[in-house]
Amino acid sequence: MVHDHGTVWSMEEIAISKFKATCLAVLERVRRTGQPILVTRRGEPVAEIVPPPPPEQGADWMGAMKGTLEIRGDIVEAPALAEDEWLAPEE
Repeated sequence: MVHDHGTVWSMEEIAISKFKATCLAVLERVRRTGQPILVTRRGEPVAEIVPPPPPEQGADWMGAMKGTLEIRGDIVEAPALAEDEWLAPEE
């Protein structure tokens, strides 16, 4: 039995020998249900299998660069280089 802030609930227990034989299935069940499982040896707790915390929700990448661009003029009307600087110098 587990006591958590006044709530009493029982955690599923599994013998270590059964856990060893069905490890992947037990891990998948914990991931799917979110319910922890207590692994025991001769009735004594050995380990507690708990689901991982939910992934952190990062900022949406769409629009992440908003406000970081600076427009300095029209590249069609006023190119960065003068027309005579467009070609590489001849040697």
